[in-house]
Amino acid sequence: MANAFVAAFEILSFGAIIVLIVLGLGIIASMMGIFNFAQGEFVLLGAYITYLAYAKGLPIWVGMVAAPFLVGALGFVLEALIIRRFYAAPIVAMLGTYALGLIIREAVRGLIGGFYLTVPEPIGGSIDIGTMHISAWRFTIIVITILVMGGCYLLLSRTSFGLRMRATLENPSLARASGISTPLMYGATFAFGSALAGLAGALIVPVFSLYADLGIRFLIQGFVAVMVGGVGSFIGPVAGAGVIGTLSAALPWVMAPVVADVLVFVLAIAFIKFRPQGLIAGKGV
Repeated sequence: MANAFVAAFEILSFGAIIVLIVLGLGIIASMMGIFNFAQGEFVLLGAYITYLAYAKGLPIWVGMVAAPFLVGALGFVLEALIIRRFYAAPIVAMLGTYALGLIIREAVRGLIGGFYLTVPEPIGGSIDIGTMHISAWRFTIIVITILVMGGCYLLLSRTSFGLRMRATLENPSLARASGISTPLMYGATFAFGSALAGLAGALIVPVFSLYADLGIRFLIQGFVAVMVGGVGSFIGPVAGAGVIGTLSAALPWVMAPVVADVLVFVLAIAFIKFRPQGLIAGKGV
């Protein structure tokens, strides 16, 4: 019973990590019609900023709070200088963002020297439930993920900013005629998705350590999760992240991890083949 509870917690915590990473990717893909293949490197930057704060002797929370704002600001600048030129050609956007990600990844690799750097958990220890022990920091990640999901949903569906964002991305011409600055809204959307990636990197670096290929670990899983969940809605990518995260965390308990990774992708490809619109069909970007 104790082992089953611990396994369920590990599955839930890894699923929360995937959801947190996919949120930003899903918002950009669903609302802007492009896949940001630099999203994994934005996760890496969030982790690197957190490490820098720790290395400078600052509280780890300082780096974790600063990471989403700094990565979001970088995303805003990159959207204005580079990304917005690709909206008419989504395939070119994929290649362009992949190139950006490669530049960021190799820059970080040069800065950290190819090493694995550790960051302590801000909340150490474990939570004891009878004879069972669960990581306090992983539990914190689950709670933060739930709060972020709720906050994102309310921001996009219950605020004037969310209304302007959805109006801009649904019908740019009508939005401009209504007095909405569409370039600003596109930049804000991309910055918001980038900031979520930075937050994800800041939260997971104590769990996975900092290394140059940290973002690659989650990029493909995030991309598959968005495709499985469905592009064009907020709920779709989150649902896909839950499915992919659960499978990725659960299968290694019953089979070799390498086989489990392959099986997850095979199942995802088969699902997309028979239901290309995903679990929850959106507007069909």
